[in-house]
Amino acid sequence: MKIPFSKMEGLGNDFMVIDALDRPLRLDTQRVQQLADRRTGVGFDQLLLLEAPRDKSHTAHYRIFNADGGEVEQCGNGARCVSRLLVENGRARGPQLSLESSGRVLVADVSDLDSVRVNMGVPEFEPTRIPFEARERALTYELDVDGRNYEIGVVSMGNPHAILDLPDVDIAPVAELGPRIERHLRFPQRVNVNFAQWLDRTHVKLRVFERGTGETLACGSGACATTAWGRLAGWLDESVEVALRGGRLVISWPGEGQPMWMRGPANRVYDGTIEL
Repeated sequence: MKIPFSKMEGLGNDFMVIDALDRPLRLDTQRVQQLADRRTGVGFDQLLLLEAPRDKSHTAHYRIFNADGGEVEQCGNGARCVSRLLVENGRARGPQLSLESSGRVLVADVSDLDSVRVNMGVPEFEPTRIPFEARERALTYELDVDGRNYEIGVVSMGNPHAILDLPDVDIAPVAELGPRIERHLRFPQRVNVNFAQWLDRTHVKLRVFERGTGETLACGSGACATTAWGRLAGWLDESVEVALRGGRLVISWPGEGQPMWMRGPANRVYDGTIEL
């Protein structure tokens, strides 16, 4: 069976998007891994599968599969990309769309298709809801990684994030430390690992090791989680520009208990078909 798809990217975080709004499509772990291979498949950080919404008041339900085939709860850059695709393909009308995922419902503003805004919801700091094993909520936690202690922040944006405060992310040991923290026993569902450098009150430099994928050029939920934690610590203003390896996102957050907005590009690279 030939299936059409679109290749999309947001700041270099790239996706294979399949529209299954009209007919269900089942993908197993092995098939996702094959499609993710950049030499023998389509190649992507995540595969996004658009399905009919569970609640008809929403625009669509989207499922997120990492390159290792594992299904995860949330993807900020992916939300911008599928929002643009739904409007361009005539599957939805703007300017506002609501997208279901297993993590939460996101609202996207597509008034400007070249710079999509997404309401990412309210950041969560309670350890049990991230989930993260800790006796009580704190701003920072000590994490023992192979006998060495690291101070981390933990935040959920519908998916779990750990944040490390570093003086220079360009030389951060992302490839070595990222997978160790990702699979740490205190994160029962694994975790995305954010390596953050605070430049000033409105600028952050960030690298992200995404669970099930590795380091990506950008991570929208990671930029949001990092901003939320930095703002809670008193280091950041309400509007922050986050510089990732693939480009920049603008994150706005009034404070705890309030929803967070992310703005950034979403681009269609090409369309194709594949035999499934």
